[in-house]
Amino acid sequence: MLTLTNHWVDQARKVPSPNFNARPDPEDIALVVIHNISLPPEQFGGPYVEAFFQNRLDPSGHPYFQEIRDLKVSSHFLIRRDGELVQFVACDRRAWHAGVSHWRGRDNCNDFALGIELEGADHIPFEDAQYHSLRALLDVLIAHYPRLSNDTITGHEHIAPGRKTDPGPAFDWARL
Repeated sequence: MLTLTNHWVDQARKVPSPNFNARPDPEDIALVVIHNISLPPEQFGGPYVEAFFQNRLDPSGHPYFQEIRDLKVSSHFLIRRDGELVQFVACDRRAWHAGVSHWRGRDNCNDFALGIELEGADHIPFEDAQYHSLRALLDVLIAHYPRLSNDTITGHEHIAPGRKTDPGPAFDWARL
């Protein structure tokens, strides 16, 4: 069972990102946004996602890295293909994952959302271990933050339609 101490999941590997700031209201954690990420695109494993979220991605490492070299982004969590849980930003801080976004009458979802990246791609099925880790993470977050529930979990594609497509059609929402 996962536990949370000072807005960090105790069992997560901590890889602090500098890409965060204060939430307008640290108590206003009312949404979870599911994303997918792979660097290079559709390639899994390796240090690239962590390096990207820490502003250490070598732009000469792959042609795609040139396109994203100036981005400063983060997420609260990453769930690797094997189910490993990595945390980059404390939950009471604003990670930079949603961008221009809107949910249930509210703009700027980063202000009140937690971001969870799944190592994956829109059209590649996610692993059983990822769904297992995601459910365990969601359970501890819902238990700890009173405004969260199964009804406050959504995809990046839903809060930024037309701009984002993740977690994509390969994500099995029914498994949540």
